[in-house]
Amino acid sequence: MSEKNVKIYALSTCSHCKSTKKLLSECTVEYDFVDVDLLEGEERKAILEDVKRFNPKCSFPTIIIGEKVIVGYREEEIKEALGL
Repeated sequence: MSEKNVKIYALSTCSHCKSTKKLLSECTVEYDFVDVDLLEGEERKAILEDVKRFNPKCSFPTIIIGEKVIVGYREEEIKEALGL
């Protein structure tokens, strides 16, 4: 089991985002996530600025595992970053 911090910037309607959350849950990995499309106003603006720091294209999901940034649902890359 990974001890790295895991954060997902996602969209609530995105199938790749849902797949990423499902994969992490199946691997019993604790993670934080933000469904960016459900935010409003300044909070949404601030989160989008965070996403752009990690992923200038601001596409989803943007996954941060420790120091590694993975953009999109890439099962093997995610598992490798988690040490699974």
